Formats: sequence, C-alpha cells, structure tokens
Amino acid sequence: MPADPTPANLLLVGGVRAVPLGLDMAELALDQAHARGLRTHLTNQEAVLAATPTVARRAGAVSAVDFTLPGESAAWARTQSGAGERFDAVLALQEMAQVAAAETAEALGLPGNPPEAVRRVRTKDACREALAAAGFRQPAVRLCADRAEAEAFLHTSTGPWIVKPRDAMGSTGVSRITGPADLPSAVALLPGEGPFLVEEFVQGAEYSVEGLFLDGAPVVLAVTEKEKVEPPFFVEVGHVLPAELPAATRQEIEQQVERALTVLGLRSGGFHVELWLSPDGVVLGEVHGRFGGDWIHRMLAHAVPGLELYGLIYDDLLGRPLPDRAALRPVRAAAVRFLTPPPGRVVAVEGWAEAAGHPDVLLADLAVAPGDTVRPLRTSGNRVGALVVGADTPDQARKLARELADSVRFTVEPE
Repeated sequence: MPADPTPANLLLVGGVRAVPLGLDMAELALDQAHARGLRTHLTNQEAVLAATPTVARRAGAVSAVDFTLPGESAAWARTQSGAGERFDAVLALQEMAQVAAAETAEALGLPGNPPEAVRRVRTKDACREALAAAGFRQPAVRLCADRAEAEAFLHTSTGPWIVKPRDAMGSTGVSRITGPADLPSAVALLPGEGPFLVEEFVQGAEYSVEGLFLDGAPVVLAVTEKEKVEPPFFVEVGHVLPAELPAATRQEIEQQVERALTVLGLRSGGFHVELWLSPDGVVLGEVHGRFGGDWIHRMLAHAVPGLELYGLIYDDLLGRPLPDRAALRPVRAAAVRFLTPPPGRVVAVEGWAEAAGHPDVLLADLAVAPGDTVRPLRTSGNRVGALVVGADTPDQARKLARELADSVRFTVEPE
C-alpha cells in the first residue's frame, strides 16, 4: 500500500513486555502499521524500553511513559498534542495497558473502548456480575478480603472452587480447592496481599474465541480448543485452531460471545474470550479486550491466509475500507504445544533442532539450555518452550504439534 502524502499517526500505548511473545506481536504490529504508511510513536516504561531495543528501533518515535500510573498516558498525550504532535489512532497490545490506552483515546477524542468498559472486563468479579445481570450463565463468585471471608463463601456454595487474583494473567495464582483445608496453600500462591476471588469450578471442556471489532461490532475469527494440565493448577499446554465443533455448537458460542462483548460495552481493537462447554451449555469465562497470547496470533495468521490482525484494527480506527467478513474465516488449521519438562536443573536438551526445523513449524521458541533451572509448572511463565505448527486440518495440526514436542528430550537433575 503506498504511503499517504499526509500519513496518519499511530500511538502504541504501553509497548510490550520483554518476552519473545510480546516482542513478536509488537514487531508485527509495527510492520503492519508501516506497510500502511503510518507513522508510529510507542510508549512504555523506561526500563522496558531499554530491554526491548528491537521494538524501539522499529518505532518511528519512542517515549518513556509509565502506563501503570493512572492518567499518566492520557496526560502525556494531551501535552504532546498541545505541542503540535498529532495522533490519529491509539492502541495497546498488552493486557495491563488497555485502561491507559482507552483513557488516552478518550482524552484525544479518538475512537476506542470506553475506559469504564475496559475497567469492567479487567476486574474479573465486576465482569461476572455484569454478564450475570444480562442473563449469561456464570459461576457463583465472591470477592474476599481474607481467608475467613473465603471460608464463609465455601459454606454457601457448591464445590470444588477456584481461587484466583482479581486482576492478573497467565494463570498466575490460580488453583483449585475442594474444601477449607486447601485455602491456606491456595491463598499463599496469590500475587500480592489484596482482595482475591473464589468462584465455583465449572465442569466442561475449555475454549477461547478470537476476534476483533470492525465498525464497532465484534467479528469472530475462530474458536480455539484449549488443553490444560490437571488441577489443582490450570496452565495451558496446548491449543488447536479452529476447534472441531458441531456447526450448531460453534454458532451458539459465537453468538453468545458477540452478545456478551456488546453488553460489556467493548467496541474497538481485538478480543479473546474464554469459556466452558458445560452440561448446561456455554458458560462464559474471562473477557479480554486484546488478542490472545500463547502464539494464537501466529496460529490465526496461518489459518486465515493473508490476515493482518493489527492492520485490520488500524484500518478500522482510521475509517479505511474493510474486507468482506466472509474472508475472515479459517481455511487451514494450526496448533501450539508447550514444552513442560519436570522441575530441576537442565543437563541436556536433545532433538530440538530437528523439531524446530520441521517444514510445517511456523514458530519455535526454546527458553532454557543446559545449566538452567526448570520451575514447577504453576503458571504459564514456567513453560520452557513452544512449537507452533500449521496443517490442513485441526486433527493433523494437533497430532503434529504433539509428535514434535514429544521428540524434544530433556535430561533434568532434581534440585
């Protein structure tokens, strides 16, 4: 696409975290902006900017702004605007910067999600309350200040239960309990000292729905099948996209997700909605106003040939022509399998080069080498690698991802 003689200016609030997944998403987002002739200005905390030089070099301009400070990003953007810098679109890539981006877009009078809607979905109990009030199936949940409040909730509800942070990601601090005796260890896993959530455990297969907003309406791109470790923890070890579901079930999932996003007030950017297929039907889980992690963006790009996730958002925010929705459906499949060796000190890794070099591997990431320590599998950050593969069908993708992951052999000494 040729550059506009008066290029639009994109502000990416909050940059990315200094991890391979975040770096990959940011580099793709910036490349797709530049392919559309956009100028880019990226903000992030000073220490993270220093730790992500490849991203900083791709951006047209970079500024140190702490998106975690309430109102800081919006105030900075107003100051820049008053000094003559023009912004035409605002976007945040990472979860923790969504509120700052919404506040900034509102302050500049630009399209974006209402800040109150973003705060609602970022606060898990508030999101559940809003969905339940609108008639969606939701597990009973209680915001608890301490163990005593949590134990009182257990006596009024049906177990088992999930203990989780009110506002976190990556399965951090999430565990399943079967009674009051399990509470001390579950609470000890939580990050920080603030209030936490206890909710009824939902029995059923887990999925997520990936999509984005075009013209203010949610557009589902795919439903993703999840595989997690056995309780008490819930770390995801694999995904397959698109999920193999009966047409009626897929349609019911997509309709519920689209209606829920509208009820919650989201209208811009990407989305990633988790859910269960319970014996009683669809039960919506956590709602995110950004694309899914775990390399789902790479899986989507293979399953939907020619898809540019971030470019579509820019086109939407800037009022540019948008594609036919029918062209935004998977015609191929992809899967990811995460490497999760037992905890201990790594002595040797065998078979990685062969697995990573398979012609159907879309992305290979290994985070450990001999001498490194593997932590017990408690959060997604404890996984040590990933293999993303593409195939013609979901079953082929699932089998290939498992075979390649199983072919990587770790020798680990207990510590």
